Amino acid sequence: MSALPVITAIGGINAAGRSAQHFAFQRLIFDALDSSQQRDTLNALSRLTGNDSDGVLDHTLIRALPDSHQLHGALAGTSDAPITLEMRNMDLPDSLPPGWRVTAVDKRRSRVTLPPGLGLRVPHDTPRRVSAAGQLPDGFNPGALYASRSHPRALQMAIFGISDALGDLGMDWAQVADRVRPDQVAVYASNLMSQMDDNGLGGVMRYPLNGQRITSKQVPLGLGEMTADFLNAYVLHSVGTTGGMLGACATFLYNLEKGVHAIRSGRVRVAIVGTSEAPLVPEIMEGYRAMGALAEDQALAALDGAAHANLQRACRPFSDNCGFTMAESAQFTVLMDDALALELGADILGAVPDVFIHADGGKKSISAPGVGNYLTMGKAAALTRQLIGEKGLRQHSFVHAHGTGTPQNRITESVILDRTAKAFGIDHWPVVAIKAYLGHSLGSAGGDQLSAALGSFAHGWLPGIRTVDHIADDVHRDHLDFCLEHQPHDDLQATLLNAKGFGGNNATAVALSHTVTETMLKQRHGQQAFAGWQQRREGVREAKAGFREHCLTQAPAPIYRFNEGVMADEHVSLSHEAVHLQGRDAIPFDDDTGLKDYQLKR
Repeated sequence: MSALPVITAIGGINAAGRSAQHFAFQRLIFDALDSSQQRDTLNALSRLTGNDSDGVLDHTLIRALPDSHQLHGALAGTSDAPITLEMRNMDLPDSLPPGWRVTAVDKRRSRVTLPPGLGLRVPHDTPRRVSAAGQLPDGFNPGALYASRSHPRALQMAIFGISDALGDLGMDWAQVADRVRPDQVAVYASNLMSQMDDNGLGGVMRYPLNGQRITSKQVPLGLGEMTADFLNAYVLHSVGTTGGMLGACATFLYNLEKGVHAIRSGRVRVAIVGTSEAPLVPEIMEGYRAMGALAEDQALAALDGAAHANLQRACRPFSDNCGFTMAESAQFTVLMDDALALELGADILGAVPDVFIHADGGKKSISAPGVGNYLTMGKAAALTRQLIGEKGLRQHSFVHAHGTGTPQNRITESVILDRTAKAFGIDHWPVVAIKAYLGHSLGSAGGDQLSAALGSFAHGWLPGIRTVDHIADDVHRDHLDFCLEHQPHDDLQATLLNAKGFGGNNATAVALSHTVTETMLKQRHGQQAFAGWQQRREGVREAKAGFREHCLTQAPAPIYRFNEGVMADEHVSLSHEAVHLQGRDAIPFDDDTGLKDYQLKR
């Protein structure tokens, strides 16, 4: 029997705030909260941003980009006469081009005369056509919370996100690491777009054209798997399995699948899964706009017959729409096998029994949708039915749609969801689409969905698609119930998290509620083990209450353990039976029993 991967913590940051303790989810359903919950949501945002709680809501979710977010282009031409300018000596080329005349001004600067006929590029700011984005709350600067040392924004967000998740865990990470062998911990984290701001690969491509020198940090810090590298090196000090998957808009779910399967196979007992995406770079957004993917201001205004676009309603899933809204987000979750979670007294937020991934097959256009999502949705619905029964699937499950807000998505995803519902005898399957609030955070979108799903399980509310007032006529919905307003539900048992990524990267994850998960664990492990876990959980919940108080009353304090616990050759003992790292349990070279039948007989 395989282990059940249970969720013991969630953390991160997106346009709604911090994910731990369901604060970001509470921002989504703010109007449905009681006065005490609303006050906590405001206080959490206030501590996060350093702003007063009055008016803080207006600086969250999808909203207008700042004026400084500008695509800096250039006009090209030639000069018929010589041009003289001054520049730093360090910026002069090693070999002067023909015709250049250089005269020293002082020790640091020179006067340079360029010959006529040269091609020139004059800086020119391109008018902005897309003004809306799902931005982190105004005032929140992840790089100011620790010694970020020119880290790209996505890595700054990753440090905050994993710290948020470890705070939500309710126990010190060392306590977890001491209970398992070093090779039984895994980190699966990455992002779709890599680090494309000036401190990452974006600077590598932009600096030379702007007369700046490329630094020694930009290439390594720009790599897509650096999210996992930072977690291992500077937060967890893990020597366990590591890596990161890439799957377009399904990247988080791809990483989640790796963690789930590693735990179910028994190779890993703890898996940190996540993504950190910071794509709000003018050049990146212009690239998506050029391919017709983003909702442009003029098109948004035309939808409403207005002179100006309503930017807060830029993303309109399953309604009349014109493109998606780019967003930034970092999301992380801590998975454990069920036995370890019981042993540690971990607070169980839910479980992920499996994630299904399929490609589309043959395509005409690489960005066009295909048939793969039928496979992932069908398998996910079948597994949900197996685990919680026919009634559970039909009456107590809901769908977290990909719901990007594009005309193509509203048709292609709705037909798959509707046909899946029909095939499994579901009459009115609730469908939510949180990109209406958060925007599309690309690789992190599945993490946004998982965080919101856990919030729904905890609070009993489904967030409505409140940026729309109607469902488009071409949406398939004979068996679907699109939640346009927040809906209370007493017994939510499971959700299907759906992702339809560019290139045919389809993924659907099954997430179970904490109540269903606890029932399963009691059934499997027995009343005595379950009671023992409940007793041990009390201490964890006390610690989590302390972390909640910290979120409500103090500024964030990320974990960043730079140059601590560094190991070298002298800290390693090696034999033919095991590797032993100083201060940690030995890692034995166990026989692979799965390959026993293939051993050569000698």
